[in-house]
Order: sequence, then C-alpha cells, then structure tokens
Amino acid sequence: MTKLLHIDSSILGGNSVSRQLTAQIVASWRASHPATEVSYLDLAVDTPSHLSAESLGFRMPAGSDLSDMQKRENAVSEALVAQFLAADVIVVGAPLYNFSIPTQLKAWIDRVAQVGRTFSYTDKGPVGLAGGKTVIVASTRGGMYSTSDAGNAMEHQESYLKTVFGFFGITDVRFVRAEGLAMGDAAKAAALAAANADIAVAAQIKAANEAQAALAA
Repeated sequence: MTKLLHIDSSILGGNSVSRQLTAQIVASWRASHPATEVSYLDLAVDTPSHLSAESLGFRMPAGSDLSDMQKRENAVSEALVAQFLAADVIVVGAPLYNFSIPTQLKAWIDRVAQVGRTFSYTDKGPVGLAGGKTVIVASTRGGMYSTSDAGNAMEHQESYLKTVFGFFGITDVRFVRAEGLAMGDAAKAAALAAANADIAVAAQIKAANEAQAALAA
C-alpha cells in the first residue's frame, strides 16, 4: 500500500489556492492509486516551534542528559520525521511568502532535517537517506517569477524546496505551479487552468511509469 503525506502550510484557510491545489493533487493521485493511505498535516494549525536550544535535543549524542522540555521537543521531532520517512509520496502546499516559503513549513523542514535519519555526512560529503520518494509541491505565487531571469533570482521557494528535498536524497520532486494569482481575474483563471493541467499530466506520468515497471518485472 502506498502511503501519502498531505501537508498544507498556508495561513489563509479556505481562501488558500495552495490548499485547493494540494486537495486536487491528492484526489488525482488517489483516483489512479485507490489503495493509497493518506495522512494529513496542517502546519498552520499544528506548527512545530522553531529551532531553539530546547528543540535541538535530537542533535545531541545518545545518552545525553536532556531536560523535560528537550524530551517533549524531541517527541515532536521524532513524530514528524517518522511520519515523513514512512511516506512514499509527499504532497506539499507551499505558497510564496516574501520570496520564500511560509515560516511554518520551514519549521517542519528543520525538524525532519536530522543527521542519521534523512541525511548523513561522509568523507565524500553529505548523502541523502530518504530517497525513493515522490514529492509534489503545489507552488502558488501572487506575481510572475518563472518567466524572467530577474524573477527567478528573487524566488527562494521552489529553488529551496528542490534543494532541501534533494539533500534528503529525493530526486523525484515535481511542481504544480500557479503564479500571477494577484494580477487580476484573467491571470488567476489562466494560472489555475495551467495548474490543473499540470496535475493531470503528473498523475498520468506516474501511472505510466508504474505500468512500465510492472511489465519489466
């Protein structure tokens, strides 16, 4: 059974386009993979605290004397990294906030970025330990960033997520993008139409790849 982790991070609730897109992505995935088991994490509601002296306890050597606060924070980090590692597919809603990702999503990434769990250091450099997963990011933007060199230089959303998931060893990172959402009704409608087409194509590609793998086996 495929396990899918559905993550939202937008603070806009029902007005969020990224939440709309992640729901569509999950529905599309389940349509072509009916046996998928879905778990849900709303980082705008259940936000892990940002890294601090207490929440860095998971980086301390085994057997270290931890405070009660560090133990509680360790339990949060362990639950999040275990949930992430158990998933075969991760669908992430990632709106662009001030040229980057929501602080809530960054807090989650900081908890799952653990030496020995999602990556390790070797004499040849860092090695990702969470490979073999598929990550689908619903990327939403008020303006246009993908159509110019200046825009690409300003965004630290998709580029960051591709880097960090790649650092974890995940090479299959896909983006369903809707940009220009704040540039008028026509631009928003076009952005959503493009995103819907991307969702359909991503699902078809995955289904085709799995069919080919089954035949090869």
